[in-house]
Amino acid sequence: MIRPVLRRIWGLMYRHLALYRRSWPRLLELAYWPTLQMCIWGFTASFFGARLGSAGAVAFGMLLGGVLLWEIALRSQMGVAISFLEEVWSRNLAHVFVSPLRPWEMVAALIAMSVVRMLAGVLPAVLLAWALYAYNLFALGPVLILFAINLMAMGWWVSLGVVSLVLRHGAGAEALAWSVLFALTPFSAVYYPVSVLPAVLQPVALALPSAHVFEGLRTLLGEGSIAWGHMAWATGLNVAWLGAAAVLFMLEFRAARTRGALLTIGE
Repeated sequence: MIRPVLRRIWGLMYRHLALYRRSWPRLLELAYWPTLQMCIWGFTASFFGARLGSAGAVAFGMLLGGVLLWEIALRSQMGVAISFLEEVWSRNLAHVFVSPLRPWEMVAALIAMSVVRMLAGVLPAVLLAWALYAYNLFALGPVLILFAINLMAMGWWVSLGVVSLVLRHGAGAEALAWSVLFALTPFSAVYYPVSVLPAVLQPVALALPSAHVFEGLRTLLGEGSIAWGHMAWATGLNVAWLGAAAVLFMLEFRAARTRGALLTIGE
């Protein structure tokens, strides 16, 4: 039972991996934006760090660490959304579901592809940060794994929401694949603490797992301790948002199949 399921998931993964096997522009695109973001913010952080002394060193670590961690969420979200849109653009969505592939198996394959795309995009930026600025993200220790898992999970539920909107509204919602998570950046406290936000917006920020992850990052770098409370909130919120996004996806998928939209999306 497990082997056919894994074979179907791998089959869809291989379909996407084959696109990158002999296409250097696609491979370059994966690492382009994370590397560019890291360079821009790295030079900015170096400028301020050189003028603020020891406090600047802490600010440098917070800023560059925030940039690199936020790319994990962005690449994870776009990994799922873009892989789904590849099926839409190639008019392959109907063919996929003529096969025995189940909706949850497709989601599993897209999530696995997002991990591959995220690693291919973020790891070069992490290595370049070490080469250019002597900044080692892995020096955060094992808690880095918790940060990364929570940010990846956030990217997944945001992308499931985007996919649901594409199933509902068709090609008109495709632009959301690039814009939704960027719109959440001001509330995610990537570059500043939640307390900086107006009081009316702070509950919005605290409803996002990313805000708790970055508050935890600042606590770790500033005080040297792990903010387990923030980690617990980030995990719990991700579970809740993932559950809601999964329900929304299944509802929209069934509605799209009922009205025949799987055959016409993208036209």
